[in-house]
Amino acid sequence: MDIIAAKRDHRRLTDTQIDWVIDAYTRGVVAEEQMAALAMAVYLNGLDRAETSRWTAAMVNSGTTLDFSDLGKATTDKHSTGGVGDKITLALTPLVASFGVAVPQLSGRGLGHTGGTLDKLESISGWSAQLTPAQMRAVLYRVGGVICAAGADLAPADRRLYALRDVTGTVESVPLIASSIMSKKIAEGTSSLVLDVKVGSGAFMKTREDARLLAETMVAIGQDAGLRTTALLTDMTRPLGRTIGNALEVREAVEVLAGGGPADVVELTVALAREMLTLAGLPDADPATALADGSAMDSWRAMIAAQGGDPDAALPTASCTHDVVADRDGYLVRADALGFGVASWRLGAGRARKEDPVQAAAGIELPVVVGEPVRAGQTLFTLHTDEPARLDRALAALDGAWKVAPGDSGEPPAARESVILERIGG
Repeated sequence: MDIIAAKRDHRRLTDTQIDWVIDAYTRGVVAEEQMAALAMAVYLNGLDRAETSRWTAAMVNSGTTLDFSDLGKATTDKHSTGGVGDKITLALTPLVASFGVAVPQLSGRGLGHTGGTLDKLESISGWSAQLTPAQMRAVLYRVGGVICAAGADLAPADRRLYALRDVTGTVESVPLIASSIMSKKIAEGTSSLVLDVKVGSGAFMKTREDARLLAETMVAIGQDAGLRTTALLTDMTRPLGRTIGNALEVREAVEVLAGGGPADVVELTVALAREMLTLAGLPDADPATALADGSAMDSWRAMIAAQGGDPDAALPTASCTHDVVADRDGYLVRADALGFGVASWRLGAGRARKEDPVQAAAGIELPVVVGEPVRAGQTLFTLHTDEPARLDRALAALDGAWKVAPGDSGEPPAARESVILERIGG
């Protein structure tokens, strides 16, 4: 009661109060309704930097932590706040690992319109996200990169608190978002971290100001914990790349690893790799060379095989496709990330609840991206699903999400100059 009242009345919480309440809540001593009241007080009145860092540390200390200091390699990781078509982790992890750096990537699953890295990789035959800490360490030592699910004993306080926030209207609190993300990353045991904070309609943070605040808060938490941390703000007003959906995005990531792929995906992958390699002590490394000479692809194949996957297996394809075509000549001038993300979710690529299954082959291909010319009758995008009954609702989500303007309309094509908006930290 004293702790709830303190934050309700705009007072700072002491280290002792924070440590006690997080520990007691994890053990079930603090009732759900009491923690809900405290979460709402934090949502309304905030936490300062010292409080946020201590809150994060208390959540880290609620469970076990991983330690890879004996690997004999520098360790680095990346976290994305989530978006539409965000397959960056798939190519980025083996790319950085190809330079002899260990990348312990604990990833999650998709929810709503935001895709999940583990869902994407599970479209590869035989690949498993479930590794014990010993297995994870062995893959890191042998291959350099690993992408797997976090164990239940890693920051368990965050798991309980996130579920509570989800049903009490307290998700949109920057200190609580930042501490949730950073507690898992600190517990993961990496020595450095690069954050990809998305901005726009398809992102959690809709404005650049909100995204900057979240990035600055997370960078500060990392620095206070002794974790070298930087952040990039990146554009999520439109889908990233030319595919949305699990197997479709794996295919596109492999294209990047083969030296091709969409320009925006390559740009962001290389930029994040440079950040990670610099933090890992390799500031002169050139990630683009590893994409060109095949070493990143070799790392990908070894990483997939080490987790039971077959890198040569054919990826799943949908039993039903539907093309949406241009009704005029002109330019594609809008492709709203949120609309396309919701449509992909409705096709079966995402889930409404964390226990729902997903379709490996569902999603959307975008052969045309914003700024490119189109001809009447040309395919703008193709919907993929194994359940034709899902098409109508997916098409409804796309209503108003895209626009073709004639070349003489005076509405200039809005080609994206760069996906990277800003760098924070360092």
